[in-house]
Amino acid sequence: MPSASVSLLAAEIVLVTAAVLVYLGSTVLRSPKLWRWIALGAVLLAAAALATCSRKAAAELPPDASALAAYARWLALGAGALFVLLAWRPLAGPGTPEYLGSLLLIVAGVMLVAVARDLVLLFVSLELVSIPTYIVLYLGRRGAASQEATTKYFFLSVFASAILLYGFSFLYGATGSAELDVIQERLAQGAVAAGSFGSLAKVAVVLIFAGLGFRIAAVPFHFYAPDVFQGTSNANAGLLSVAPKIAGLVALVRVVAVAMPGAAAYAWPVAMVLAAVTMTVGNVMALWQENLRRLLAYSSIANAGYMLIGLCVYLAFRGEGAQRWDGVGALLFYLLTYAVATIGTFAAIASLGRGEEELEGVEELAGLAWIEGRIRPILAWLIAIFMFSLAGVPPLAGFWGKLAIFASSLSFGDREHPAIEPWAQPWFVALAAIGLVNSAIAAAYYLRIVGVMFFRLPLGTPRTTEGARGTLVATFVCAALVVVMGVGFGPWLEAARRASPRVAAAAAQAASAQEGAGLSVANGSHFDYPEGE
Repeated sequence: MPSASVSLLAAEIVLVTAAVLVYLGSTVLRSPKLWRWIALGAVLLAAAALATCSRKAAAELPPDASALAAYARWLALGAGALFVLLAWRPLAGPGTPEYLGSLLLIVAGVMLVAVARDLVLLFVSLELVSIPTYIVLYLGRRGAASQEATTKYFFLSVFASAILLYGFSFLYGATGSAELDVIQERLAQGAVAAGSFGSLAKVAVVLIFAGLGFRIAAVPFHFYAPDVFQGTSNANAGLLSVAPKIAGLVALVRVVAVAMPGAAAYAWPVAMVLAAVTMTVGNVMALWQENLRRLLAYSSIANAGYMLIGLCVYLAFRGEGAQRWDGVGALLFYLLTYAVATIGTFAAIASLGRGEEELEGVEELAGLAWIEGRIRPILAWLIAIFMFSLAGVPPLAGFWGKLAIFASSLSFGDREHPAIEPWAQPWFVALAAIGLVNSAIAAAYYLRIVGVMFFRLPLGTPRTTEGARGTLVATFVCAALVVVMGVGFGPWLEAARRASPRVAAAAAQAASAQEGAGLSVANGSHFDYPEGE
């Protein structure tokens, strides 16, 4: 393997090596506390490797992929550190080291999705996310419900992987290559030469949307999520809410939005329909849920719909340069705010329980803010912060995430310089309106949770789970990030915008042009003196 490739994948190599060490070492030394520290240290070492090698390795990727890869890898590492902290508590059975090793592999898989340059590595990276997830679901909680949830996720995930692989085969058949750069070039040339998008590539778009729609829990590929969330642990539900979404959305952007330039005219209507249906079904179904994890599963489905709005906007854009409200930039920023608030919610809930049983129903949170003790009232306030952020209440981070998404959908209103066909502009206004209505619906069940904690008499005394210091640390970190990103959202939003492939490519082109102009001035400076001097 070339040294540049090793440098590019240094962080992933650290995580995979640590996972193998945890798997093998735990067979000799069963010390959960030791392996937790090793797992956390591996994530921090991977972050150091990524920070050290990122600039040198960025030259290995095209400009439109390097910025997105860096953003997604840092997001995956940050989420991974929080999930390791969530595992910093007693787990049912002796599976703690295996749980941690699988968690490290999931993080490595998400990061590999962001840097994969061909369809084979991309598919393997997605499977590196899926296969350890089966182990995590089984080890996180024991019982018939957990086994049923694991079985459902396993069979449906295998089916979705088969559909995705079938889509990749059609894409390979349309271009004769598995490399994303070559696919992009050949499809662009074919669209110009033939004036239309190839029939094989059109089928590939549909199959890829179907295969990756399962990863992000988009309707109609969502039906596994409520049952799996209800049957697994709170920590695992948080993992399923975030890690597959990061991998699935990044893969959608890299394959459909970047590598298939001729697909945009066919893909954005598909993304628009999926976005509208997904957020509506998720929010409406959440209104009737009594089980807390099941409610949050439908919330996760609805949030996938909001993110698809950003992808739809990116695909539909036809203007020169980059949008002020870039669709993928808005998607990435929303993904960040959603991930922080969701991980914080599940971390807080994982800290509560009765004996060895985890908190299950919404009613079990009744009066949490007024129960005696220091931790429980604080957790009630922190959960309220997360609910307000997910509902889009200003000035928390979730408000700015929703604003970016809806503003991107409304950014096609310039009729003098339309970035899309004029007939399509009303559809994007309607999409933003549907999103606003859904946000109002979502506020009902988010505020219901807050109301139960603050305006109901306690039914019992939920106590913090013994040994749950890691989950408490993760809760406080997420709460701080929600507030900080809400008060100072500018740098976070700008970082997400710069990670958009179109914005990154435009910036690289501008920098190259500026550098070329500078060289021209330098080379011609000896000949441009006025006469007489």
